[in-house]
Amino acid sequence: GSAKRFCVFCCRILQPLCWCFQRGWGLCFPACPQTALNLYHKNLPNIETLHQMKFLGLEEFFDDPGNWGEKSVKSGDSWNIKQLRGKSSEDLHKLWYVLLKEKNMLLTLEQESKRQRKPMPSPERLEKVETSMKNIDLVVREREIALRLLQTGHEKPVPGEWRHDFLGRTFWYSYKEWPIPWHLNKKHKKKRFYYLPHVNHFIRLRLEKALRKRARQQNMERTRRKILEKKFPDIAVKSQSQ
Repeated sequence: GSAKRFCVFCCRILQPLCWCFQRGWGLCFPACPQTALNLYHKNLPNIETLHQMKFLGLEEFFDDPGNWGEKSVKSGDSWNIKQLRGKSSEDLHKLWYVLLKEKNMLLTLEQESKRQRKPMPSPERLEKVETSMKNIDLVVREREIALRLLQTGHEKPVPGEWRHDFLGRTFWYSYKEWPIPWHLNKKHKKKRFYYLPHVNHFIRLRLEKALRKRARQQNMERTRRKILEKKFPDIAVKSQSQ
C-alpha cells in the first residue's frame, strides 16, 4: 500500500547515501533492501596507542618514591662518545629525550632541596646527564658534518671561508646573496676583513690570557679532586669507560 510506496521512495532518495556509508564506515539503513545491516562497533579498525609506557603526567617531574629521604642514590656512568658512536640515529633520538626527562626531574629535585634547605641526594647525577647530552650533541654534529662533506664537500651548512676581522680574530664568513654588486654596496665596503701589523701584539696578549685561564681552571680542578680524595678516602675510582 501507501506505506510500501513511501518506503521505496525513501530508499531511492537515500540509496547513494547508503552506498557511501556502506563503503566508508560499514553503516546502512534498514530501509535499503540492497545493503546488509552492519554494526558500527564490529567494523572499527584495530588502533594501537602511540605510547607503550604508562602515563604518569606531572609525576615524571619527581624522583622515584623509593628514593625519597635517601642521602645517596645509586647511578651509572655517563654516556661517553665511544659508546654513542655505536648507536643508530633513532636510538640517539630516544636516548636524548630520556635524558631530557631525567634532567627535568633532577632540576625539580634540586629546586625543591633548595626550598627545604636540605642537601640534594647524589647531585652528581645532574652532571652525568648534562655530560651525556653534550656527548650526544657532539656525535650528531659529527654525523651531520660527515654527511655534508660527502654530499657537498663543505664542512659548514652554508658555503663560506675563514676570515679575519680588524682585531685579528678568526671567524667563519658565510656567503650571502646581495641585490647589488659588492663594489656598489656601501654596507659591505664598510667591513674590514684584515688587520694592521700593530694588532699582532694584542693578538699575543689575547692568546696568553686564554692559556692562563685554561691553566687556572685545570689547577682548580686538580686541587678540588685532591681535597675530595683527602676528605673521602673511600671514594670510588672512575671507571675505565670514562
